[in-house]
Amino acid sequence: MKIYGKNPVLERIKADPRSIRHIFVETGHAELKYISLKAKKYGIPVSVVPATKMLKLGRSFNTQGLLIDVADFAYADYDDLLEEASAAGTTLIFLDGITDPQNFGAILRTVACLGGFSVVIPVHGAVEVTDTVTRVACGGENYVKISKVNNLNNAIEKARAKGYWIAGSVVKDGEDIAQVKFPFPLGLVIGSEGKGIRDITLGRIDMQLTVPMAHPRLSLNASHATTLFCYEIKKQKDQQPKKRPA
Repeated sequence: MKIYGKNPVLERIKADPRSIRHIFVETGHAELKYISLKAKKYGIPVSVVPATKMLKLGRSFNTQGLLIDVADFAYADYDDLLEEASAAGTTLIFLDGITDPQNFGAILRTVACLGGFSVVIPVHGAVEVTDTVTRVACGGENYVKISKVNNLNNAIEKARAKGYWIAGSVVKDGEDIAQVKFPFPLGLVIGSEGKGIRDITLGRIDMQLTVPMAHPRLSLNASHATTLFCYEIKKQKDQQPKKRPA
């Protein structure tokens, strides 16, 4: 997999240099000295290439003069992720049928910035972590645990068995997120823009949540809605009384 763009590349070098197999830097790039020092420390080969070669390597995308070849994304085992999330009180984000890499990347960027979230995606019928996703995430994928599961509904049921409450984002007729008090630990299901949350998954949800719209014909896309939900979740979680050590 290739990652390109200044922020995604520099964040990967900072967060997970051992996953990098090769670094390509455009001739004269301002970050060449820093990258060379990091690469030498971890034994990563660096190639300084002209702009024409970089354009070809990046398949005509705007690489901003930086591109790295990395190992395929390492997904977390779901059972392990759930154990860690349960112990830490991490909020789980279940993405039900998100197929747009732009949306997925933006969601990863949001939850990485806020902190305290892990993401679960299905193997089938959904986008996975790709070079486009990492470009949009701007390095956020390095700071969020992501698990890929065969059956999203089974994953939700496992979370419920661990004491998680499950909320779901719906376009209308759900509880207003500005009025509801979230129970914790919490899992949040985000459906696809076209179809929303599947009916079979809605049956596993404890509460349906809605962001009220000023104009009924308008709605937010999946990533924007996730940002609002996650901000409110994070705010309420931070306002909870801290447990005293035993």
